[in-house]
Amino acid sequence: MALIGLRKSFVLGCRQLVSRRIYVVITILLPIALALFFLSLLGNGMPTPVPTAIIDSDNTSMSRSLTRQLRANSNIEIVAETDSYNDAMDLINRGKIIGFFLIPSDFESNAIGGRKPVISFYCNSTFFVPASLTYKSFKSTAIVTSGGIVRTRMLSIGIDKQFAGNLLQPLVVQDHLIGNPWISYNVYLTNSFVPGLLALLILLTTVFSIWEEIKKGRSRRWLAEANGSMAVALVGKLLPQTIIFSVVGAFIQSLFYGYWHMPMNGSLAVMISAMILFVIANQSFAFILSAAIPNMRLAISIASLIGVLSFSITGFSFPIESMYSFFRLWTYIPPVRHFFDIYSTEALNGLPLYYSRFSFIALLIYPLVGLAFLKRMRKIAQRQLYTP
Repeated sequence: MALIGLRKSFVLGCRQLVSRRIYVVITILLPIALALFFLSLLGNGMPTPVPTAIIDSDNTSMSRSLTRQLRANSNIEIVAETDSYNDAMDLINRGKIIGFFLIPSDFESNAIGGRKPVISFYCNSTFFVPASLTYKSFKSTAIVTSGGIVRTRMLSIGIDKQFAGNLLQPLVVQDHLIGNPWISYNVYLTNSFVPGLLALLILLTTVFSIWEEIKKGRSRRWLAEANGSMAVALVGKLLPQTIIFSVVGAFIQSLFYGYWHMPMNGSLAVMISAMILFVIANQSFAFILSAAIPNMRLAISIASLIGVLSFSITGFSFPIESMYSFFRLWTYIPPVRHFFDIYSTEALNGLPLYYSRFSFIALLIYPLVGLAFLKRMRKIAQRQLYTP
């Protein structure tokens, strides 16, 4: 009897998905479109080259050499050469450039004469990431130029070439970037934003599909098709969505680790398994919200709020260690937090499954908690009372 009820509920769930085009858009088209959007937007890894400008008020061989060094920097692009500070600021105000480099007059003569010439650079920090890249490029070029001037003066007074180099750079620094050695925003942001957006779509779809039965007066029939078992009715109804979201999620992961060659230092099978559990956990969380909040609009609003806040309170954009203790506890509620932990542990760091065990257990807890709300949801379905 349970299998018959499950089959009938499954058929009802399939019919519901094909009854409105919005379901096809939310479950298939929109997740893939969002994944492709972020992958293409951050395809270069960094928002480079950043448009900048230069003001060469000296126009000497040394200033032109400095300009060539700036042009050789891959993070920035000199798109304009202006004659004055006001012209460069006008370009910044019109959004044409992010920053500009100012070489003063008498730069070469002051440098050769040891009179400490002052070079200036300006960055529009309203746009944090490109401004940071511009500042880093400008500053590194200025430091290299300063070192070159000092080295030339050392050689001119007879200091050995190698000894001068050791004085200018007494330490050799070796950088070892773990997990994301390319410092690619695509590796970090896309792998966090896309699952977060997928979780939001799962929450909204699940809450809406459950409450649509009550809104249209079909909840009693839905329950009767499952022989009065809320668990059978719920599993059968949500199973088509589970399959679709899992397949779409696995396809998105194939884009990440296959076509775009994002780092996969662990097991792809583990990540696909995590994606399936991630889908089930979000569906279970949405069911808990639907049963706990007996109002369709309010339940959808709360689901949307939690889905959007997940980007801020689960460690994507702000470190959890720096949060207040109260908010730190809230970070464990959205399932996307645990999926992100699995991603960083498995895909980025390539650690054994043992180190992700608590995150997998956390994803399994959501459907177990949902069992406690079956009785309440059964009463709501039997009452079949929709409150706008």
